[in-house]
Amino acid sequence: MSQKGILGLLHRRVIKTTIHSMQGLTASFKSQEAFRCEVAALMVLVPAAFWIATDSLQLLMLLGVILIVLIVELLNTGIEIVVDRIGLEFNELSGRAKDVGSAAVLMSLLLFLLVWGVILYENVFS
Repeated sequence: MSQKGILGLLHRRVIKTTIHSMQGLTASFKSQEAFRCEVAALMVLVPAAFWIATDSLQLLMLLGVILIVLIVELLNTGIEIVVDRIGLEFNELSGRAKDVGSAAVLMSLLLFLLVWGVILYENVFS
């Protein structure tokens, strides 16, 4: 296959992947209240991060933990969808899978609070 053919194939693959990713984000936004709340928080926190950070590393950390929360929320949503697809009747393993996904979201939120708390304390309150 020529280089032009490989680039064309790669280009089409990137476009398809981007379309599927946008569909996933849209579906999550429409169906998941927690994701909508986190996106709303992102709208406030991203500008705040630029105001709070004193250097590029702090800015990267503040923005990074926001994205980590969204990423983990999307993965948790995926787990919940797959478990619900299998069946809605009670199953201990299904419940455990959902609980573990929820725990991952909690851990990402705790990391968010830790990073934002330390940087706020250092830059604003001291």
